[in-house]
Amino acid sequence: MLTFLVGGARSGKSTLAVELGVRHDGDVVFVATAEPVDDDLRDRIAAHRAERPGWPTVEAAIELAAAIDAAPPDALVIVDCLTVWVGNLFHHRPEPADRARAYAQLLDVLRRRTGPTVVVSNEVGLGLHPDTSLGREYRDELGRLNQRVAAAAHTALFLVAGRALPLVDPREVLP
Repeated sequence: MLTFLVGGARSGKSTLAVELGVRHDGDVVFVATAEPVDDDLRDRIAAHRAERPGWPTVEAAIELAAAIDAAPPDALVIVDCLTVWVGNLFHHRPEPADRARAYAQLLDVLRRRTGPTVVVSNEVGLGLHPDTSLGREYRDELGRLNQRVAAAAHTALFLVAGRALPLVDPREVLP
């Protein structure tokens, strides 16, 4: 069962993901995508680790699909987050075709996985129009990936101010 949590910065996505992990009756594997490239990120990573109750953490800055695939089938896997992972791919895999393959691999693993999975991502399409072509390319790729993950999810929630709105396929509610 795939749960997708999407929303803006500080909307409550990661907090809810951790809460789902605490509620889970079984093992939890946390898959982190952030690279500690500067002091601020190192501090943020340390703070996030302190919020989690001792679950094993897998660092997957690039090889996210492989990290999810390697998790025990019955464990709840929490992926936090696609936003950072896509940024990592832009840095480490600048060719669009390489990123497209990584997205396809991720979606394949998420669809095949039999254990519960929670994927966190930011909604980056509600802000200002990026000034640079690279910023627009990033926003567009993340937006398309978010759509594909939401379509594969059993439950998709949009978080705002710590509250959730269920996301439904518009084709199911339109006449």
